[in-house]
Amino acid sequence: MLRWCLVVLAGLTGSAQADTAIVAGGCFWCVEADFEQVKGVSAVVSGYTGGTLANPTYRNHEGHLEAVEITFDPEVISYGDLIGLFLRSVDVLDPGGQFCDRGDSYRTAIFVQGKAQRQAAEAEVARAEAALGRKIVTPVLDAGTFWRAEDYHQDYWKGSNIVLTRAGPKSQANAYKFYRKACGRDARVRELWGAEAFPR
Repeated sequence: MLRWCLVVLAGLTGSAQADTAIVAGGCFWCVEADFEQVKGVSAVVSGYTGGTLANPTYRNHEGHLEAVEITFDPEVISYGDLIGLFLRSVDVLDPGGQFCDRGDSYRTAIFVQGKAQRQAAEAEVARAEAALGRKIVTPVLDAGTFWRAEDYHQDYWKGSNIVLTRAGPKSQANAYKFYRKACGRDARVRELWGAEAFPR
């Protein structure tokens, strides 16, 4: 009887087995903004991973990549589908950074947690290589500690604080839009992926 009640409750409350994906795609503001709008994704957190430095900060995260941790419902969107979207949201041919952001901390990577994620990620990389007819430089790496970035980086893309940009004072949301366009992110992704580019 207790087991039956638990099954009914699980059905009423939806999936209790949320999963996470960790990816690095250049500026974490942009990756966060892209994936917070995906159906089945419940949270996206900006942070740092891939290095050995403990307690990294924006001013000192040497060895780490800017990355995001995506929490999602695998009954709504699969891990493989998320990785497929991720690969089509970045320049997978650029080993030196992403768009106008250059340097090691802006490189792309997929950080996998376990054998199943590795198999799915490697399959998606193979599909993406076949689609482009080119070798992809985005590595599939074992996940280590994911360090949450400072609070002011979380949801930066929709913030209302006023910041100073090269075009004058703007709200965070408008500064983000200005930066993203000036950086050429969406234009390059469309050039590379065409109709498969994400976000569409």
